[in-house]
Amino acid sequence: MKLFSNEIVFRGHPDKVCDQISAAILDECLRQDKNSRCGIETVGGKGKIFITGEVTTKAHFLAEEICRRVLRDIGYRDDYEIIDNIGRQSTDIALGTNDEVAGAGDQGMMFGYACNDTEELLPTAMVILQKLARKYDELVHSHPDFYPDGKAQITGIYDDDFNIQSIKDFTISYNNSEEHREETDKILKDYVTALCAEHGLEIERFLINPTGRFLIGGFEGDAGLTGRKIVVDAYQSFSNVGGGCMNGKDPTKVDLSGAYMARKYACEILRKYDLKWCEVQLSYAIGIRRPLAIYIDSDKGNLVPEEEMYSRAEPKNIIDELHMKEINYEEKARYGHFTD
Repeated sequence: MKLFSNEIVFRGHPDKVCDQISAAILDECLRQDKNSRCGIETVGGKGKIFITGEVTTKAHFLAEEICRRVLRDIGYRDDYEIIDNIGRQSTDIALGTNDEVAGAGDQGMMFGYACNDTEELLPTAMVILQKLARKYDELVHSHPDFYPDGKAQITGIYDDDFNIQSIKDFTISYNNSEEHREETDKILKDYVTALCAEHGLEIERFLINPTGRFLIGGFEGDAGLTGRKIVVDAYQSFSNVGGGCMNGKDPTKVDLSGAYMARKYACEILRKYDLKWCEVQLSYAIGIRRPLAIYIDSDKGNLVPEEEMYSRAEPKNIIDELHMKEINYEEKARYGHFTD
């Protein structure tokens, strides 16, 4: 038996808020101009939100208006000072990603993962935390004592084949009014207990706001930054993770498109070979179409990629196959990019 932990942050966590702002601006650019090139970064804290990065687009938009709309949707006030510092994408990068060259928008490696634990082909504990995050968002919008900020973590007990047997500790830190803690704690415990029971899991111990209280949260309690939750965005530590953020980037950036294709490959290979788990790594060089390498690992050992996987994984082909200019990236930024 072994202990293993995974974590999610809720939609109102400052880092996730910044992810959603960056993604929402990307969505608006792609809505107006499918050929937009974007790399948008957001940082927030102490009454200010600073939006920067690079955009090349025919779209007309006000970053401040998009930012304030995202804040309201999450459940925060919208009276922050918004600083728009977005610039134009480097022409040097554009040389390698234009329609003629259609190369990768960056170098790096991306990972995709799938397992047969759940119908979503994701680990059970990961699915549980994603469902909790969605439920918490509902509570924020329906119950006055729940505030948007928060996070949760599962420390599971696993057998030697890495099947979760039970949950040793279920940790929840959530921002709230601190006026009705007995009631709000019970709402979360009851929901989580029932959710885990659906997966045949018992919880040995809850840790709810272990410091004792969580009244000051959001950008008043912490700073936020786009791209600081790449493990939450991917597979919550059940898989390796590439070095790049997926939020606020158009799909010519392989941090985004490569990660999505690696996930698709992992799911396809898992089903094809009846695997328990599969992990796929793609790697790229900026300005070059063809992936440098594809590496496949699984519970049945390493597998050799088929040649057609290389051509499918060229950025333009990924974008076309996965319809990546049509995706709602703000939604993906809320709870993790891989939820089904």
